[in-house]
Amino acid sequence: MIRVCSTEDVPKGSVVSADIGGTQVAIVHAEDNNFYAIYDECSHEQIALSEGEVDGCTLECWLHGSRFDLRTGEPTGLPATETVPVYPVEIHDGDIYVEISNGERQ
Repeated sequence: MIRVCSTEDVPKGSVVSADIGGTQVAIVHAEDNNFYAIYDECSHEQIALSEGEVDGCTLECWLHGSRFDLRTGEPTGLPATETVPVYPVEIHDGDIYVEISNGERQ
């Protein structure tokens, strides 16, 4: 697990982008009050998902409106049809930690 930032750096309903060992990851504080980590690139176009909008437990790409479930990375709205990688998140003492495994998208 790698420390990314403080929970205070990601207000509810917001997203921050982080480079974790060479992998761009969007850290999301969803409306269910949980934190999620998802690969920071739309599977439809090479657009940063961290620039999108949080709605419930989904993240919407600003360019074409593709939506991704933050829990699974599965697309829940077209035009995207391919899943985006998601990463395990843990909170310890107010800090956000993310696990990037070998072999995952970099």
